[in-house]
Amino acid sequence: MSEATAQVPRRLHGIPAGRVAMWWVIASEIVIFGGLVMSFLLYRIRFPEWSELASHTSTPMGAVNTVVLLTSSLFVVLGHDAANRKDNDKIRIWMYLTIFCGFIFLGVKSFEYYSKISIGYTAPSHIFWGFYYIMTGMHAFHVIVGMITIYIVTRGALKGKNYHRIEMAGLYWHFVDLVWIFLFPLLYISK
Repeated sequence: MSEATAQVPRRLHGIPAGRVAMWWVIASEIVIFGGLVMSFLLYRIRFPEWSELASHTSTPMGAVNTVVLLTSSLFVVLGHDAANRKDNDKIRIWMYLTIFCGFIFLGVKSFEYYSKISIGYTAPSHIFWGFYYIMTGMHAFHVIVGMITIYIVTRGALKGKNYHRIEMAGLYWHFVDLVWIFLFPLLYISK
């Protein structure tokens, strides 16, 4: 296979294979997070006292993380636009700013975990907190995976290779942001 051939993404019925694969990954992740959210909602309906427990989550911290993730989504879009233009300087700026937002998100989440655990709100203390840590912990794991993916894909693009992978990483990042859009009201606002 020549180098020129290796640079052209494969297509399935006119759609780039990488995009199809990414949508397949996102669909499987929707099943996982969807199951957790539905289980949480069923328990929430059954146990109205969860409202009192939810009042101990930090809405301001959740709101900060929401703004950070939405801003990072904008950066990914700008990075994708730069990749379409093969503007490596802009790719570097926007994609690394996205990763930086991921670090901010994880820092806020770590502080939040510390503040909750230090006063006894742990996963074994109540099923609400079990759901809280599982759902936000899985989300944080996906943020980390997204940051690593964005870093790897960006490094490749900065070498002039596989600019199309910026879009795939961006799709994953948008999915991670969308999951947070569901978790924020469920865990922080609906008290």
